[in-house]
Amino acid sequence: MSKGITGNEPDPRIVYADIIDMPHHQSLTHPHMSLYDRAAQFAPFAALTGYEEMINEEAKKVRENPKL
Repeated sequence: MSKGITGNEPDPRIVYADIIDMPHHQSLTHPHMSLYDRAAQFAPFAALTGYEEMINEEAKKVRENPKL
């Protein structure tokens, strides 16, 4: 197992030995979330709406007037 970027990091098998074999928690009050719904939480959102159009407009201006 890799020991990290520099090689000076501690071995995670030793650091987390006390919890590595614990059973996964299953909530008794909250229903299990589907993988589809879970993925939707982490999917990228439209933070840059209009960005591509703006880039295309600027590229068009540069093509029309290369001295810009």
